[in-house]
Amino acid sequence: MLYLLALIGVVTVLVLLWKAFGPVTKAPVNGRVTGPDDDPEFLWRVNRDVHRKHTDGDTPTDSES
Repeated sequence: MLYLLALIGVVTVLVLLWKAFGPVTKAPVNGRVTGPDDDPEFLWRVNRDVHRKHTDGDTPTDSES
């Protein structure tokens, strides 16, 4: 029984040390993840493609070929 408690204690200490000194994961710069529908460049490209389809008629774009 004493060995089991010692093992649990060692595992607990190892987990705490891993959390304290283990590899660091980088958080996003602005604090949140930006999805493609929130990305201004993506929205600009979508708007540009929609505008091209409306002005050019049914001509295929580069992504449709």
